[in-house]
Amino acid sequence: MPNPYGAPEISVLDLKKKLDEAKQNGGQAPLLLDVREPNELLQAAIRTEPVALAPLSLLAKQGVSALPAAAQGKESELVVFCHHGMRSAQVTAWLQQQGWSNVV
Repeated sequence: MPNPYGAPEISVLDLKKKLDEAKQNGGQAPLLLDVREPNELLQAAIRTEPVALAPLSLLAKQGVSALPAAAQGKESELVVFCHHGMRSAQVTAWLQQQGWSNVV
């Protein structure tokens, strides 16, 4: 089902392929941007590199300055994720509105 924000999406299989290709070819893997809240990390966390945290609550307060350094470039390849996909879709659409061009 498409998200209500119209944000572009990537399947887990396509993401796995991208990560594997980057690893095999020595290329740059997309940055995985976790927008869940810190307390949610106790329940489940992705331990794959590169993962960066940018909780939605912090983004709402601080805007793009809350993004980690690796996500600051508007051409950075970002894969935003959360628990169910709604917050990540919201952040993806917001980042696109802010000028990020390579975010899903």
